[in-house]
Order: sequence, then C-alpha cells, then structure tokens
Amino acid sequence: MDYHHRAIEKKWQKYWAEHHTFRVDNTSEKPKYYVLDMFPYPSGAGLHVGHPLGYIASDIFARYKRLKGFNVLHPMGYDSFGLPAEQYAIQTGQHPAVTTEANIKRYREQLDNIGFSFDWSREVRTSDPSYYKWTQWIFMRLFDAWYNRLSDRAEPISSLIAHFESHGSKDVRAVCDDDVRSFTAHEWGVFSAAEKQLELLKYRLAYLRESTVNWCPALGTVLANDEVVNGVSERGGYPVEQKKMMQWSMRITAYAERLLNGLATIDWPEPLVEMQRNWIGKSIGASVRFDVPTLGDGEYIEVFTTRVDTIYGVNALVLAPEHEWVSRLTTPGQQAEIAAYIAQTQKKSELDRMADVRAVSGAFTGSHAVHPLTGKDVPIWIADYVLAGYGTGAVMAVPSGDQRDYLFSTHFGLPIVAISDAQQLDGQADSTKEGRYINSDIINGLAYQEAVDVLIAKLEEIGAGKATINYRMRDAIFGRQRYWGEPVPVYFDGGLPKLIEEAELPLLLPDVDKYLPTETGEPPLGRSKGWKYRGEFEYELSTMPGWAGSSWYWYRYMDTQNSREFASAEAINYWRDVDLYIGGSEHATGHLLYSRFWNKFLKDMGYVPEEEPFKKLINQGMIQGRSNFVYRVLDAQGKGTNTFVSYGLKDEYRTIPLHVDVNIVSNDVLNLEKFRQFRPDFADAEFVLENGKYVCGHEVEKMSKSKYNVVNPDDIIDQYGADTLRMYEMFLGPLEQSKPWNTNGIEGVYKFLRKLWKLFHDASGNFAVSDTAPTKAEWKALHKIIKKVEEDIERFSFNTSVSSFMICVNELTDLKCNKRAILQDLTVVLHSYAPHITEELWGLLGNEPGTLSYAAYPAFNPDYLVESEFSYPVSVNGKTRTNLILPLDMDQPEVERAVLANEDVQRYLDGKPVRKVIFVKGRIVNVVV
Repeated sequence: MDYHHRAIEKKWQKYWAEHHTFRVDNTSEKPKYYVLDMFPYPSGAGLHVGHPLGYIASDIFARYKRLKGFNVLHPMGYDSFGLPAEQYAIQTGQHPAVTTEANIKRYREQLDNIGFSFDWSREVRTSDPSYYKWTQWIFMRLFDAWYNRLSDRAEPISSLIAHFESHGSKDVRAVCDDDVRSFTAHEWGVFSAAEKQLELLKYRLAYLRESTVNWCPALGTVLANDEVVNGVSERGGYPVEQKKMMQWSMRITAYAERLLNGLATIDWPEPLVEMQRNWIGKSIGASVRFDVPTLGDGEYIEVFTTRVDTIYGVNALVLAPEHEWVSRLTTPGQQAEIAAYIAQTQKKSELDRMADVRAVSGAFTGSHAVHPLTGKDVPIWIADYVLAGYGTGAVMAVPSGDQRDYLFSTHFGLPIVAISDAQQLDGQADSTKEGRYINSDIINGLAYQEAVDVLIAKLEEIGAGKATINYRMRDAIFGRQRYWGEPVPVYFDGGLPKLIEEAELPLLLPDVDKYLPTETGEPPLGRSKGWKYRGEFEYELSTMPGWAGSSWYWYRYMDTQNSREFASAEAINYWRDVDLYIGGSEHATGHLLYSRFWNKFLKDMGYVPEEEPFKKLINQGMIQGRSNFVYRVLDAQGKGTNTFVSYGLKDEYRTIPLHVDVNIVSNDVLNLEKFRQFRPDFADAEFVLENGKYVCGHEVEKMSKSKYNVVNPDDIIDQYGADTLRMYEMFLGPLEQSKPWNTNGIEGVYKFLRKLWKLFHDASGNFAVSDTAPTKAEWKALHKIIKKVEEDIERFSFNTSVSSFMICVNELTDLKCNKRAILQDLTVVLHSYAPHITEELWGLLGNEPGTLSYAAYPAFNPDYLVESEFSYPVSVNGKTRTNLILPLDMDQPEVERAVLANEDVQRYLDGKPVRKVIFVKGRIVNVVV
C-alpha cells in the first residue's frame, strides 16, 4: 500500500483523542518535565504557517522527553480576554464571548490537525469564570499585602496594621508612596476607619491613586507602554496622549532588585535578559534636595542623579510637566506659557518624549530653587524630556555633562559652566572622569570617586542629600477602561476601595447594552443596569489588563479542575516550575516581567516553592511571508491596463508591481485562470508570457492579509500532511532565527517521508520487514542518527536533525535495508518529528497500537561507529590505481601480501620486481617498482 497521509493522520489524531494518550498525572515515579508554550490569543483569522513554529519545537521536545522516560506536562490554553474581540463587539454588537468561542473552536481544529501532544484535559481560558476567579483571588492577595524592606519580601497587610497598633509608623521600612504619614501608636488608634484605610492604600501592593497614563480616546482605554508604538496605539494606530487618571497599579518596583538578581539564575537568551535589565534600569547615585523658599520653610525639590560630581555645573532644575508642584511654582506672569506647554505635552506619549534626544522645548515657571552647596538661585523649568514616573520627576540640568541638558541650555540661553579641567563645552560626552574638578570649593583637584565620596558626605552632613539607588522601572498600571477583561473584585464604600468577600468570587462580567464608555465617560461596565455590590455599593468599573490572566497560568495547568484553590500544594510541589518555555521575544518586558513579579509574590506568601517560574526560555524566530508579484503594464498616461507581463520581460515595459495571492502561485508560476478569478477587474486580464508561462516576482515580507502572502497550514496539511509541515518548519532554519516561508521547498520533505515508507514495503506496496541480522553498515547508519538526533534535540537544533534523517534514509535505501532491528529503532527516533507516520509504522511492525509515545528512546552504542576497516587508495609509482578495503588492525607485512595478491595491482606491476611498499596506516599504500 502507498503512503496515504490524510487517512493515517486522521486515524492517529482520533486515536490520541479517544485514548487520552497525552493525559498526565500529578504523581509519578518518573522524573517530571514541564514544557510550556506562550498560549495564544485566539484571533478570528486563525493560524497561518508562522504561528505553529514554536509549538512544533516544544512538541518535538515534549515527545522526546517522554521517550527518554520523563513524566511530561505539555498543556495548551487560550489568552482569551483582549481588545480585538471587544473592538469587534463594538462594531457588530456581538458579545465578545461568542466571538472568542468561535475563534477558539477554529484554533483547536487547526492545532489538532498538526498533531500536537497536548494534554487537553488541562486546557485553560483566561476568560472562563472558573479561571478568572483565581486571577481575582490573586489580586485580592496583592491588595492585602505590603512589601517589608527589612525582610525583603511581601507580607500580609495585617502585619503592618499590627506594627502600627503597637509602634506607630516608627521603624517601618516599606516600599510605599512618598507621602506616607508619621504617627505614634496612639495616633493610629484614634484615626478614623477612613483615615486608616487611606494610609494603608499607600502601602498596598495593589493600590489606587492618580497616575499619568497613556490614554487612547479612539479606543476609550488606557494602554500600557508596550501597547503604544511610535505614539499611536499598537492596535488600530490611533493617537495616544498623556492623561492623569485614578488608576489601579501594581507595586512591581518593590521587586526591582529581586527581578534583577533573578536574571542570573535562569537560562534565558542574553538579548532578552539585557532587555529586562535595561527596563528595570538600576542606577546608583544620590538624591539631592534643592530648597524652594517661595513655597515656605522646609519645602524642597528632590532630584536623583547618577553624577553628583557634576553638581557645581547645575544651571537649572527641570521638572516633568506633570510634576505635582508645577502649579504652585508657576508665577502669574508665566501661567499662560506653562498651561500651553502642558497641553502640548499631553499630546505626546512617553515613548515619543524619550525618542528624539535633539527635540528641544520647555517653559520657565518663574520660580527659583537654592543650590544646596553654593546658595545660588537656580531657575525652575518644565520640559517634556523629563518624565514624571522616573526618579522624582525632576532633574538637575548640567549642560557641560549631559547632551540633552546641553541642547536645552543652548536653546534657551542658560549659562554653561565647565566642571573639570578636561571639559569641552561642546555638549559632547562628559570627560570629567579623566580630568580634575574646578570651579568648586570642596572637590577642586580631586579625581572622580574621591569627589563623589566627598560630596555625598557633605550633602548628608547638611541634610541636603544621600547616596541612593534608583530604578527606571515604574509601577504597572493595572486598570483598563474596557469591557472584555476580568472585573476587579472591589467595591467603594465612602469613596474607599474594599474587597468583596472571597466566597463571592468569581465576580462575573455583567451584561451591557453597548461595549462603549457611557455618555458621561465611565468605562463600559458603567452601562450595566443595577450592577452594585449587595445592591448598594458601586463596583470598580475598570477591568484588569490583558497581562493579568497570563501572569500565573502555568500554575493553573498543574491542577485545572481544582475549585477550592488555584492549584493544590501537592500539584505545585510536584511540577514546581516550567522546565522549558518557548515563545516570542515581543513579550520580554511585558508578560515575562509581570509573570516573574507575580511568581515572586506567590512565593513570598507561601503558595509556591520557586522564586523564578521559567528555568529555560527560548525565543522562536518569525516565519516571514514570501510575497509574489505580477507586473501590470501602464498606458501612456500612467494608468494601469489589464495586461500583465511576466517577470523576466518586465523591464521591456512600463509596469507597476501588484501583490498576488501566493495560493494561486506554484514555484513562482501564476495560475492564469485563478488569477482572472482573483479580482473582478482582472476577469479579462491578458498576459505577456515567457516560455509559455507567467513567472511572478517575489520578495520576503511579514505575513499579512494585505500582502496576500498568508499561507494556511490547513492547505499544506491537506496536500502534504501534518508530518511534512512539522518537519519542513524545522528544516527552514535554526529555531531562534527568522526565516522566509517558501512552499517551493516542501516537496523534498514530503518525498523523504514517502521514501521512509518504502523502506517498510516491497515493490508491490506490501509490508515487508525482515528479521535477519543487520549488517555493520546498517547498524552504523542507525546509530549515527540515534546520536545525532539526541544531541540536536538537547541543544534545540531541530533543523539539522531533519537533514540527518534524510541522509540516514538515503543510506538505508542504498543498502536495501528492511531489517526490523534497524527500522523499529529508526521509527522511535523519528517519532518526535513525524508522529503520525511513525505511529502507523510502529503498529505495522507488530507493536501494540498507540504505545509508541511511551516507548524507550534507543540507546546509542558507540561501538557501531568505530571503524574496523578502511578503503585504502593503492598507488603504483605514485599513481592511484585502485582501492582496497582492509581491516585497520592489519600490520604492514599483512597489508603488503594482500595488496600484491590483488589482480588489479598485479596488472599495473606488469611482472616488474617490487622495490618497496610505502604504507601509512589508515591513509595510503604506494607500491614502488
């Protein structure tokens, strides 16, 4: 029988589903291995051939680990809350749950068609109330926690309350808001309940306060920094502005140092690690206070600087336009200018403000501060290159030490003072570290570190500063003004946020008449009629961001059916963490950072045992599209005609290239009839052909519907099979690299599988495997592939395995090998890559059906690769005349006898006496006459 991939693949996909082949228990004597994919958002477009790349790689590794004797957890689910479904709901009125369900059904069909070994009994969906109940539960734990710097961990808020009750605020070292109060235990005792709750809100890890956010009016919601690209929303490309709003936030900054240190303990790609380091942005420096007498005694502006040694070069304080003191600092004569500048800044995103270092703008407040060391007046400005969320939202401008300060100062005519004898006043990089300080009273003549130490000591002495560490990372905005997200389990009593009862979880999304903000500007949940807590109190109307449900999902996979807890201690302590995580690098500073934060918090609270969630992480590259083009001939006026010229002839005409659907192109040759059906206006198209064909141009681009270069994996599977698709995606190149999709090359992989099939069958198509003992050459071919594939998979070099399989099958075909001992082990080795055909062959070999997934990976025997013979090139008087295969353990006399007895050698000797025989073991034999 022939290799019928459609029937074989459907047969085994059905078998795996009906027999729950990949269902795994939370207890086993086998060692555990947890393989995880970044779960997908189920879009309406379904999968294209680029999407499964990482899933195929993880599936190969999961199947391999099963063969190596591991108890493998390999689950799949859906990150199913999100903006696309909500936008579709706004356009059509269809509930996002309906759209999401249809999209998930489509994804599941496609994933099943590729033959993944997922344990579908553990499927999760972040939009399922049984799942988001526990996302809400974790939020409640965060709300009821604070970060204790003394223990360097999160603790229940009850421990902070107990400290306040017995000691007041004395000796509390917490990560908290800047404006916390100082009070005694007695004073705490007489605070009203509302005063206590307001103060505690400044300490909670999940808290509510006014924040500057990225507001997108067109989408009606707040966006995270990573959802804004070049000043517009990533989805839709709508303008984004800065706006102050009351927002829920997560105090991720409490974990900054632990997030930084943890990077040294995990096996992640260095570029991704570096991205997280930069995002956290640890800076060692000093905080410096500049008094502002006009505001009253004791009022000051605090700045953070990494270059305190440049303090004598300060010519201004520059505040972020959003700084809370701007209105107090602005003098009457400057109010109009300041107001106009703030309005201008609100139209820019933070990324825009950070991007162009040469864009100069600002406004003078009219106020001055006092230099802490010289006593001189320092003008106070605002400028959009200073960000409210970084440091204190204020910087000391040192134009002789910083390029942006230099541009700002020269633009507004502020004085520039050299700070060292090596300083060049040209706005270039600071050369202070190479020179000696001048124009100062206490550090003249000192070198860099000496100056820093002296200045910090002096600032501490006069109460004007201290050494400190700052982080670029800011607390994460947690609220979104959307409908399709997790409701926040909070209600408001007297304007203060309170948690609902745990027994009342999950707090379900209410029904609304529209998925738009209310007419008064409230989020969509405000449209729900009568949606109040216990019929009386207002609920929080914002929903959680998309990253909430994805910040802990790997734990739910461990125990998906548990209705009492997010996962049992037994399941968590068995699986512990993810051994291998595969996904895209675009999540480096979003999902991966938030996941590490939540994981560390859950450990602090005693729910999980591991500090880091993902031991090893691999970023798969992108499969790019291979676009095809036709060339439309233009008339004399430059208007497109309905004549199209083939690629090789296009330079003879005036043409314009048009994208054409790659699915009507084969090996760059256009199907003319299908092209005429491609668009109604092409129905009467005419073609200028070359050699009777229309050849299309091509270019590598991102896969996109607009470029007509999206390739549906269903079409590939129907024509060539899932096993072909799996192997071909690996064959395209190293997993971590981006590479173009080119259907032209897939035929070779398909032919390889057909050739493999023929090894098991005779010329008539009958199954024919021999039980005779293999030859040395056959054993060698097998054990080469056993060793190669094991090494390749362990180092995630899947592409090189595919070419090695082809070489192995070619060798066995040339050897006419049909030996059971060889083919059965080859079937096991190939199984991870091509599971359907190998399951079928495993059964034909007489094994129990469906047991291949848990067979043992063949042990490599190096003895089979040890060469015992060598094909010696035999020369007569330096000219190679023949080759002789001789045992490598032969000594020279034996070799000479064998060579001289050979008929071919005797013919070239022509009866002449042999003067000598030159023999180099394992190299050559040369007979001299």
